[in-house]
Amino acid sequence: MREINPALTTRAYAYKMWMQAPMPMVTFFKTLDVTNLVRISKKKGLKLNMLMCWCIGKAASGIKEFYMLPVGKKLIQYDTIAVNTIVTNKNGEVSSCDIPFSEDLNQFNHNYLQLTKQVAETCQNHDLTESMVIGTSALVNYEIDGAVGMYSGIFNNPFLIWGKFKKRFFRKHLTVSFQFHHTQMDGAHAAQFLEKLQHEISSTHL
Repeated sequence: MREINPALTTRAYAYKMWMQAPMPMVTFFKTLDVTNLVRISKKKGLKLNMLMCWCIGKAASGIKEFYMLPVGKKLIQYDTIAVNTIVTNKNGEVSSCDIPFSEDLNQFNHNYLQLTKQVAETCQNHDLTESMVIGTSALVNYEIDGAVGMYSGIFNNPFLIWGKFKKRFFRKHLTVSFQFHHTQMDGAHAAQFLEKLQHEISSTHL
């Protein structure tokens, strides 16, 4: 990771317009067809949340805006991305776990299982400060129609939230919210990401 001059990037105008905005976050909602991931999860014994996190990383990895993030008043360029998941630890509380993204689903699954187990047992967050981290929060026991993330003014990372998938005839649908900092990307980039996410969900095969 390294600081870059915003004026020399494609985000120059956005940096000028949105870095000082009192509320620079934008939230999109999209209903995804996750039938394929549910089938893979059941057939292969893989965690559905892990598969969602991998598809999120896969979709984001092909969009260059995900590798830049406003941190404080600086624009930081990253070489790698990671996907965060919230873990229920042994004390019944929640801890945070960053999973390094890998194109190899088997490797990502290995890292996911190892790191979430470690976090659950130690109650210590696992943070990857050298990667641009995409946050996620899965409320899989609850049916929700949407959620808007909190803007703390500290963390500007993109963030996805979803609840329990819904059954419609023979399909499984999941509504996700995607919050992003307008300096990092425009609406078109966010919409492209969500389309790519649907593509990765539908095209994943094992």
